[in-house]
Amino acid sequence: MMQENSEILSANLSHLDNQGQAQMVDVSGKTSTVRQAVAAARVRMLSETFAAIQAGNSPKGDVLATARIAGIMAAKHTASLIPLCHPLPLQKIEVQVTPDPQLPGYQIQATVRTKAETGVEMEALTAVSVAALTLYDMAKALEKSIQIESIRLVSKTGGKSGDYQT
Repeated sequence: MMQENSEILSANLSHLDNQGQAQMVDVSGKTSTVRQAVAAARVRMLSETFAAIQAGNSPKGDVLATARIAGIMAAKHTASLIPLCHPLPLQKIEVQVTPDPQLPGYQIQATVRTKAETGVEMEALTAVSVAALTLYDMAKALEKSIQIESIRLVSKTGGKSGDYQT
């Protein structure tokens, strides 16, 4: 019965083999197409912390540039961080860190593009996650209660499953 259940389950889940074990999906038979994903996150902080970062008064240096570069680097290393992700040739990685005085804090958005057999949602999500974590790391001397919120996929295009937009 256990064998039968795992076979039924694995038939519906691409990351499980016939024995129910995790596997990397074989994408060798898929067509290489242009695929893009956009992900976002928010980083909320006290008004005083936000003002200090905006004024360039962080003890660790340029918080926003460091977070942006960290996000770009993270997207390139997604396959090393997420066990079943494919290493992909990324043609575009853009990370934007935008001040939002209403939070107060920052909106982070990453756009990742490739021409490959599988999508780049995980690369975009990894980029915003690591950019947000880096922003926290760079600003934690100013405030320990900074909150990372709402990491999410905003959109994706290309691939067999079609387009997605929130």
